[in-house]
Amino acid sequence: CLPKLPFPTDNPSRTNHPLPQSNLYPLFLPTSKKANPISLLLNIYSFPLLCSLFVAVVALLGQFYFSSLLLSFGSLEGLRKMDHAADAHRTDLMTITRYVLNEQSKYPESRGDFTILLNHIVLGCKFLCSAVNKAGLAKLIGLAGETNVQGEEQKKLDVLSNEVFIKALVSSGRTCILVSEEDEEATFVEPSKRGRYCVVFDPLDGSSNIDCGVSIGTIFGIYMVKDSHEPTLDDVLQPGKHMLAAGYCMYGSSCTLVLSTGEGVHGFTLDPSLGEFILTHPDIKIPKKGKIYSVNEGNAKNWDGPTAKYVEKCKFPKDGSSSKSLRYIGSMVADVHRTLLYGGIFLYPADKKSPNGKLRVLYEVFPMSFLMEQAGGQAFTGKQRALDLVPTKIHERSPIFLGSYDDVEEIKALYAAEGKKE
Repeated sequence: CLPKLPFPTDNPSRTNHPLPQSNLYPLFLPTSKKANPISLLLNIYSFPLLCSLFVAVVALLGQFYFSSLLLSFGSLEGLRKMDHAADAHRTDLMTITRYVLNEQSKYPESRGDFTILLNHIVLGCKFLCSAVNKAGLAKLIGLAGETNVQGEEQKKLDVLSNEVFIKALVSSGRTCILVSEEDEEATFVEPSKRGRYCVVFDPLDGSSNIDCGVSIGTIFGIYMVKDSHEPTLDDVLQPGKHMLAAGYCMYGSSCTLVLSTGEGVHGFTLDPSLGEFILTHPDIKIPKKGKIYSVNEGNAKNWDGPTAKYVEKCKFPKDGSSSKSLRYIGSMVADVHRTLLYGGIFLYPADKKSPNGKLRVLYEVFPMSFLMEQAGGQAFTGKQRALDLVPTKIHERSPIFLGSYDDVEEIKALYAAEGKKE
């Protein structure tokens, strides 16, 4: 019943065989009388076996190599444990929300108002990070055609960032007074949305660098109104040492938020895929002494004696030590962030053009000084500890020297020596 298949038979001389007759034909027949060992190796039926053998040899060599590589790390079991630990770490993420809630749990009497306020600040930072990243595409680069209270030309992003933070903070329902660099007067929140916190902030520090893509950022500080009275400017015009919390968010190669609530400094990096700030720099401590100084040397001819001597000492030390490296970006957030991580000193002294300094006390000097002290550094105005300064106006300015403890001690000694001469 079965059809006849055209397979070769034991008699290759049959003329009715469907395969062509040739001298090569015996090579493909295992029963051919002309077959030899080499022919058998090339036999079509042996080819899959050779492939399997080759794969097996490669697999054995690969396993041997990988095993020896693993053994170089210590042991196979140890590496397995290390991988499991890494996986666990990646899935147990400390977000900024979780961190703030953990801190809140330490105070049973807390009502969560501070947590809500910080969440709204974080939301504003996320919004600005997105706006900065697409500024060129959304035509947010360039001047808005206005000047702010400081007499500086406002960029379009300046105006947007100020509106974003004002609305985010007011909508939190936890603020009573807002002081922004961009607004001449303080903003008093209407009673129906009023809370017990005062927030001072520079919505977009270093905005003159927007057009060239240099890192810029937001700086903020938080005070608490202790008495249930009608809020006044006196609730904001307090020394920096009374601040409840301070921080900044830097928009650069990554979006980094650095925060202190009075118990150390912690850094969080925005994960774009999650839309969450993840703890990446826990308990930041600035080195006691650094190798970098950061100052605008273009103003050198207008400096006072102690500043000029200190910078000269940085460049030409007389004790045989190495010179310090100069690093200056021109964006306070970026310069202070580098100083905080690597150590060194950031200087913005008073000079003949700006005898009272140039940086604003409430929303630049105080928050950065607060962070620096919490990280183990110092902040000095040329006359006193920066956080002891009592401002009299919301846009008051001050000189500032902040950074590693030993570096600031050196410039304090120079100012003390200058004071004795006088």
